[in-house]
Amino acid sequence: EYNAYIESLSKPLYRGMRINLKKAKLDEFDHLDHPSQFCKESYYVDKPLGNHPFHICGCFYLQEPSASSAVEILDVQEDDYVLDLCAAPGGKSTKLATKLNHTGLLISNDISSSRCQGLLKNIELFGCDNAWVTSEDLTNMEQHYPETFDKILVDAPCSGEGMFRKEPDLIKSWIEKDDTFYPPIQKNILNAAISMLKPGGSIVYSTCTFSIHENEEVIQDVLDKHPDMHLVPINKIDGMMPGINMEECVRLYPHKIKGEGHFVALL
Repeated sequence: EYNAYIESLSKPLYRGMRINLKKAKLDEFDHLDHPSQFCKESYYVDKPLGNHPFHICGCFYLQEPSASSAVEILDVQEDDYVLDLCAAPGGKSTKLATKLNHTGLLISNDISSSRCQGLLKNIELFGCDNAWVTSEDLTNMEQHYPETFDKILVDAPCSGEGMFRKEPDLIKSWIEKDDTFYPPIQKNILNAAISMLKPGGSIVYSTCTFSIHENEEVIQDVLDKHPDMHLVPINKIDGMMPGINMEECVRLYPHKIKGEGHFVALL
């Protein structure tokens, strides 16, 4: 299917919006007729909506719909304590907050203090009253939050192969760093996340790359180091493909879905 994949990179981007159920109801957007298969409150749209007054006041978030898959798979419940470790600019954090529905606690962390400004803005616009935005290194967080969280999202920094259509500049970055730069960082983040997970808790590890070095090999590394962790099979929907030698994980390719490229594993 390689030729189909290459062809998909020259096709137009899919635009999407996710309705903020804290500020609006789905039936207020019943004029939208292209729902996403990945998230019940996401829709495909055919024009930019960044200046729409409903967007400015936080009634919806602009997000390509397949990006919601990682949060849906994490299956956050009300009253959970949730950590989003690589949270900026906040698309997944605002979705996590919606799942919590004014209960529990969400800590949205990003190591970049400058990126946290945008994260904070989006958290506030969405009306997340149970969220705490931090810009901490993992060593400090591990010391303060041992075995604290019911659910953790690790949307890890990666080489970005799955976003080449959306952000062509990532191609230059990939050429400079390729897919060997990020695995040590990803393993460090995931190992730290495990130390902050409550016994019986769940972690979703996701990337927007197809590299086996950044996906399955990272998962295998933490499984080898943490025998108490195991992969949980993910209920696949149309277009999701299994991981390479790891049937429990899922891969999303832009020639198979209406969206960009992702990898998701549930631990």
